[in-house]
Amino acid sequence: MIVVKIGGNVLDKPERLQRFLIDFAQLPDPKLLVHGGGKIASTIGQRLGIASTMVAGRRITDAETLDLVTMVYGGLVNKQVVAQLQAAGCNALGLTGADANLILASKRQVGAVDYGFAGDVAGSQNINVGVLEAFFAAGLTPVCAPLTHDGKGSMLNTNADTIASVLATALAARYLVRLVYCFEKQGVLWDPEDDASVIQRINSQTYSALKADGVISAGMIPKLDNAFAALQQGVAQVLICEAEALASITEDYYSGTMLQLA
Repeated sequence: MIVVKIGGNVLDKPERLQRFLIDFAQLPDPKLLVHGGGKIASTIGQRLGIASTMVAGRRITDAETLDLVTMVYGGLVNKQVVAQLQAAGCNALGLTGADANLILASKRQVGAVDYGFAGDVAGSQNINVGVLEAFFAAGLTPVCAPLTHDGKGSMLNTNADTIASVLATALAARYLVRLVYCFEKQGVLWDPEDDASVIQRINSQTYSALKADGVISAGMIPKLDNAFAALQQGVAQVLICEAEALASITEDYYSGTMLQLA
């Protein structure tokens, strides 16, 4: 089982996204795709006069922003991705966390920062694995938008890296799961300005040091936090790589940054 998350600038570039989706469609089944869409939401929000506020790589979601991301993530981005996968021969099914009660979350408690209508998933017990297995058995490939629900009628904005992590963790109880985060860079970099400065392996201890030194910061922090959480809860392997590397990944070869606990 492979769970792939796509985000970053790839979603903003039609030709690059199309190449990635063709590669994803050729992966063996069962597989699952999670997508983000932050920059697209920000761009459309500007047109509508809705300002974006980010803290430590996470979006502050007030009521207006919740409407925006529900439309953009669950509608525009999700259905464009699904349509392109159909063209590539992959029978995809677009979902949010509310569909088929896939992902139940709770509104984040207000602390030092009020994230508004942001959703936190307590654990893999809040993932409807049975319905995913039914989709796999029907020959369908789920494509998940970064939206959850609270079981009380409200949608919640949830970080796409978190969605990928909790889905991979829930599926790890029944499958050998490889989790791959694909984005515009070749991996986690020593120097953000040098695309060739890929850190090939990161373990828990080196991750803490890299954060303390500021090598890893902003939006990379929630990505790696979720990656290590997945490893701690049974996911077999987590890789962070460039979107173009997906087609070349095998059990014996990878390009990018491999994460490991020790």
